[in-house]
Amino acid sequence: MKILHTADWHIGKKLDNYSRLEEQRLVLQEICQIAENEHVDAVVIAGDLFDNFNPSSEATELLYSTLHRLSANGSRAVIAIAGNHDSPERIQVPDALAKVCGIIFVGFPNTEISQFCTQAKVEILRTAKGFIEIELPNASFPLRILHTPYANEQRLKTFLDVEDSEEALRIHLQKHWQDLADQYLDDKGFNLLMAHLFVMQKGGPMPEEPEEERPILHIGGAQAIYTENFPSKVHYIALGHLHRYHVVDKNPAPSVYSSSPLAYSFSESNQTKYVVLIEAEAGKLVSFRPIELKNGKKLRRKSFNDIDKAIEWLAEHKEDLIELTIVSDNYLEATDKKRLNEAHSGIIQIIPQIKKSELSTANTEIDLSLSMEKLFQEYFKTKNKGQEPSDGLMEVFREVLGTEDEG
Repeated sequence: MKILHTADWHIGKKLDNYSRLEEQRLVLQEICQIAENEHVDAVVIAGDLFDNFNPSSEATELLYSTLHRLSANGSRAVIAIAGNHDSPERIQVPDALAKVCGIIFVGFPNTEISQFCTQAKVEILRTAKGFIEIELPNASFPLRILHTPYANEQRLKTFLDVEDSEEALRIHLQKHWQDLADQYLDDKGFNLLMAHLFVMQKGGPMPEEPEEERPILHIGGAQAIYTENFPSKVHYIALGHLHRYHVVDKNPAPSVYSSSPLAYSFSESNQTKYVVLIEAEAGKLVSFRPIELKNGKKLRRKSFNDIDKAIEWLAEHKEDLIELTIVSDNYLEATDKKRLNEAHSGIIQIIPQIKKSELSTANTEIDLSLSMEKLFQEYFKTKNKGQEPSDGLMEVFREVLGTEDEG
């Protein structure tokens, strides 16, 4: 049996005001091609299908058309759970139509999927709250999935009857998973747990959440889950939420973040993006390996203190999306900013950075004998850490003085 693990598609997400929809279309086509080339039996998508609760019609169409292609007309199972960016109600809306194609949407924690069978013989054999067992057309043993979509604190209380504490969540989920494992999991099938959670090793380093990502940890959402909370009968744990490929732990089974398909913030600029191909036999994981995704623009951030050198570098990276920091003694002139933007159409942000200078801590008195221009320069320096006003700003100041003199 072959299973493809992917997550965090964030369809509809922009980089500032720059649309990534066409890049998403290309990389999702690439994921479909990988599934077809590898003759995958099932695809698991571990949350954050959309980037917000009210996706555009274009984003919605892209999701459904991609899932339809992945399903291969009902001959391949596709299981998608809601992440913290998704509306669970919206995720479960197309449920009846999706099942005809073997697509299973799980929006809420403790969801129980009704049994069905596609014409191509993808069949739900057994089901319970948080569990499904699937028979696949080309596999001689079943795929068992424990599914846990993201839930905020209110949803956890409503659906899982969890008290408002971090330890209570861990204890509940551990018991929930263990009860399902005891009842449904054995070595006659392949056992997979999929979840959109913040997972770490107990006592291990705290993984960083993506820049601009809605934080799951400690701010109005589910708390960190430890790998020791997962049941020992599970063979692979397919995770979503963190955007870099990362094997959190290998015990009791590999706990893997597959990564997002695109770099969605400049903090991800050096990351390679993947999907994970899982090969399984009854009762064991044979292998899992990341497959690099090639589509999508590279994100690059670079710092310069010379505008001409910045323009030379921009010419070498015409196809990339850029965050540029310009270090200078004075504020960035409008003419320089125009030159940079004309040199590259993919500049997302230009960050001016003023060099630090030593400031006198001694109290100074105002010398009223100074000219208005000099007084303004001294005032500006006191308000801006000793930096001189730019030539452009001084020209504006002189124009204002000239206007007042005329009055």
